[in-house]
Amino acid sequence: MKHHVNPSSTNWVGRHSDSQLYWHELVQLVNDLQIKKRQEPTIALLGYAVDAGVIRNGGRSGAKDGPDSIRKMLGPLANHLHETALVYDYGNIVVEDDNIDAAQLLMRDTIYTCLQENHLPVILGGGHDAAYPHFLGIQKHIETTGQTVGIINFDAHFDLRPLIDGKGHSGSPFLQIANQFSNSFNYLVLGIQKASNPKTLFETASSFNCNFLEIEQFNIAHWDLVKKCITNFIGSVDKVYVSIDLDGFSSAYAPGVSAPSPIGFTPEIVWKALEEIIQSNKLLSVDIVELNPAYDKDNATARLAARCVEYIVRTISR
Repeated sequence: MKHHVNPSSTNWVGRHSDSQLYWHELVQLVNDLQIKKRQEPTIALLGYAVDAGVIRNGGRSGAKDGPDSIRKMLGPLANHLHETALVYDYGNIVVEDDNIDAAQLLMRDTIYTCLQENHLPVILGGGHDAAYPHFLGIQKHIETTGQTVGIINFDAHFDLRPLIDGKGHSGSPFLQIANQFSNSFNYLVLGIQKASNPKTLFETASSFNCNFLEIEQFNIAHWDLVKKCITNFIGSVDKVYVSIDLDGFSSAYAPGVSAPSPIGFTPEIVWKALEEIIQSNKLLSVDIVELNPAYDKDNATARLAARCVEYIVRTISR
């Protein structure tokens, strides 16, 4: 299939057991995006193996290798999911012939199909430009349900930058969404850093009535404020799409990204925020993006991304 690569068993290795004690024994590989209806909740892993948007945004190449690096760190992890949990790996969306638009259309349609067939998509990236087709797939789905959706983005950046030569990139996905769905754009960013966003982006955020907490507030010491912010936002929508940009974490935890941040958030506050979101029973879809293995150290960032996936799926399956 054009713009798609089937999942590989070489990405899923680890200790062996007789009772699916590890993730690599749990995950089922599905070829050719054969997504089938499931009565029970199902996790759909889909890679966005694309870094063209990062490069277009002036970033460092290498994020296209992110999805498989996450899989390799996820495979050896212990399986503590509910015994009925189903996790499928549907492979990677890729760019062929430099046609990023066609790849994003395939991603949009794949996410839509996953949601229609009772799957919760977990997208592994790859550049943050994945958020635009990701949301298009979500929007197509919720149009069939009549619901509203809010975006919660864990990130140092607003990602509301203008297009470059009329083209989207890793810094523009939420501006593209805001412009296309201005009457239903609900956006909360956790971990914004002033040093990473010029005044014009704060003005853009204000023009779209975006909600945000700056890094000085997004920490355990201010948990009451963080919880109130998340609770109020979730209460205003029917469903939630979560995006986790790994460059929002402190580079002590996530060195392997295009734009590392020495002053970023910690896994602890992200875990607590995710638990609050998941307990609302409104989580619809997730992406974890911007892993760049070329700049990682001892797979620290890939391991963090894998632990994000494991924590989210385990918390959902309780």
